[in-house]
Amino acid sequence: MVTFITSRSRSDSMQDIVSSKKMENGIVVFWEENGGKKSESFNYIELVDMKINALDLLDRPKSYKVDPSAHKLIVKK
Repeated sequence: MVTFITSRSRSDSMQDIVSSKKMENGIVVFWEENGGKKSESFNYIELVDMKINALDLLDRPKSYKVDPSAHKLIVKK
């Protein structure tokens, strides 16, 4: 008997970022979900640890995705 374990892939929980805003200690990103606008904030140390360029995130937020449940950002491929 073979058992397959299925889980959501990483990209399933990723949301397209629609905008970003500079805050005192980091950047807040916004995405649309279930007809509303949601946000998640990241401090600069978190961005550096994820190898995210803060200036690029501010200039080109639509080039990124966020996984709010894992508190992670990635660059879109």
